[in-house]
Amino acid sequence: MLTGKTFLITGVLMESSIAFHVARLVQEQGGAVILTGFGRALKITRTIARRLPQEAPVIELDVTDEEHLAALADRIGEHAERIDGVLHSIGFAPEGAFNFLEASWEDVSTALHVSAYSLKALAVAAAPRMGEGGSVVGLTFDATFAWPVYDWMGVAKAAFESTNRYLARDLGPKGIRCNLVAAGPVRTTAAKSIPGFERFEESWDDRAPLGWDVGDPVPPAQACTALLSDWFPATTGEIVHVDGGVHAMGT
Repeated sequence: MLTGKTFLITGVLMESSIAFHVARLVQEQGGAVILTGFGRALKITRTIARRLPQEAPVIELDVTDEEHLAALADRIGEHAERIDGVLHSIGFAPEGAFNFLEASWEDVSTALHVSAYSLKALAVAAAPRMGEGGSVVGLTFDATFAWPVYDWMGVAKAAFESTNRYLARDLGPKGIRCNLVAAGPVRTTAAKSIPGFERFEESWDDRAPLGWDVGDPVPPAQACTALLSDWFPATTGEIVHVDGGVHAMGT
């Protein structure tokens, strides 16, 4: 369903990452992908890119670097005249941000910059290569609740979800859709960096009416791939939950 389309995919760090499986599914559905990475992770992304069905090009992008963002459209242009969508799979908070009452503004501002503002920054930087029919898809962790251990990253995700709604408002007239997938906990590199993440692992499957496998990143990747496609042409500003149904349960 993606034949002839090209997508920019961020956040491919491991084969266990949701972003890796989005890239894989895009290729299996006939599309092409361009990956991003930066810093020490750039080498890792280039290695992982060779494990896709077809090796994908990798460009350097730090979403907090204004020069990188300004050059993004040109860097994409080295590989494709146009892209049909972008996957935002980026999140980071310093360790101090996982202590709500004691976190410093320095740690909190880093979490908000990388994990929330970057959605706007990435979408705006990539928009010149998209246009009518483009799709921006991001990954979130349901910010409706105050989760154990998540603390300021939870606040950043609330800002991220709000940012998505404003992007949907402002990019809609350009024909660009903006949606999020709220995934249940998946044992990824990002998840392992969250102190106490195992508390989610221990309880999620019991609470999910459909059950939940923290080791399976494919269900949320499938939702992201569908939202990147043309199969949701009138859907924007939405959050699709792929969490086994936990979001709908009272306890």
